[in-house]
Amino acid sequence: MSTIDQPGQIRAGEELNVANLRVFLREQFPELTGELTVQQFPAGYSNLTYFLQLGDRELVLRRPPFGANIKSAHNMAREHHLLATLQPVYAKVPKPLVYSSDEAIIGSEFYIMERIQGIILRQKPPTEFALTPELMRTISCAAIDNLADLHRIDIEATQLVGLGKPEGYVQRQVEGWIGRYRKAQTDVVPGMDQAAEWLLANQPAEQTATLLHNDYKYDNMVLNPGDLSEIVAVLDWEMATVGDPLMDLGTTLGYWADADSPAVLKAFSLTAFPGNLSRQQVLDRYAAQSARNVDNIVFYYVFGCLKIGVICQQIYARYKKGFTKDARFANLIYLVQACGENAANAIRYGRIGDFR
Repeated sequence: MSTIDQPGQIRAGEELNVANLRVFLREQFPELTGELTVQQFPAGYSNLTYFLQLGDRELVLRRPPFGANIKSAHNMAREHHLLATLQPVYAKVPKPLVYSSDEAIIGSEFYIMERIQGIILRQKPPTEFALTPELMRTISCAAIDNLADLHRIDIEATQLVGLGKPEGYVQRQVEGWIGRYRKAQTDVVPGMDQAAEWLLANQPAEQTATLLHNDYKYDNMVLNPGDLSEIVAVLDWEMATVGDPLMDLGTTLGYWADADSPAVLKAFSLTAFPGNLSRQQVLDRYAAQSARNVDNIVFYYVFGCLKIGVICQQIYARYKKGFTKDARFANLIYLVQACGENAANAIRYGRIGDFR
């Protein structure tokens, strides 16, 4: 079985109108012939991603999740525009091909991009590669070096600065994610409540704005099957914006499970595999690569934990309300609790790891 990231059967309730889509594709790509087949990539918890094959052409379609009412987080036009702006100056993104706002076609706006084949390190390791400590060390170093590279892109020269409002970014993010949590909250999670209160009271001075991916983690990177240390693409730019780069790093650290992390976090990430950089080593490498002051990293890490907890809470709330039947979402409340626990420990110990 190939470890190239493969699509599969479409989940119940997330089917597309294939007849309408076929007509649209014929209009947009008249040179393509053959039958249209549609499958779905099984991973991901937010925007939905589908594999389209029209004749011998392979395409990828992105659309918002069913039942989502947070349009700012699922803006397909913005995501398509960002890829079109970024692709000429950062080759590690898929080429966007066409966007449609016509919800009559598949029930929502959507866009189509090229497919990039490769290995994606998801929750379960690929079967054809031995993820040795040496290899995981190399992959984790490459991931952090690439994040530093992203933060070096000139947002003024590329017009990427128009993606957001850098001034006041940290305060808006803290207040915004706390507000989203309150709206989606289904359970009392003390760690999340403590993180929210602490973040409001401990905001640092902002650093010079850069491009932010805002969801940078292993399963949003495509690796070269011939050399897993080479990142060939970064996916899922739906939350990208401009602002304090340490907010981006904080989110990555929030996802980054260490060997002593809660089991539920380790189950969702391969960063706990032997050989990976620890969170503290990630911080040290990023600081060396970027030459940025990271003295206030506890704030950014606590924010990352809160943000990831809120994302999980929003999806869990949709599941509880019956907007999605995806069984993967049933246990996300435990991830919310684990994120809250990590945030509380970081506040208690004044560091981002080794909570003993």
